[in-house]
Amino acid sequence: MATIHIREVREDTLATLKTRAARAGKSLQAYVLDILETEARTLTLDEALAASRDIAAGSGVTADDILDTIQAAREARAA
Repeated sequence: MATIHIREVREDTLATLKTRAARAGKSLQAYVLDILETEARTLTLDEALAASRDIAAGSGVTADDILDTIQAAREARAA
């Protein structure tokens, strides 16, 4: 497992993180590691868009199919 050292952390930032870690019942190291792991698991907007494009490209659904389905739903609601 790798080690990360972070320099030049402002005192107020460090104090806030220490307080939040204590409230969560964690060490500062465990708390910051949880933050980093959550960030690494979360898709960025660009990653999510790329994934959705890949999914859409692999399906046989076209824009016309989507528009037809929306129109049919609207007509069904109006009836």
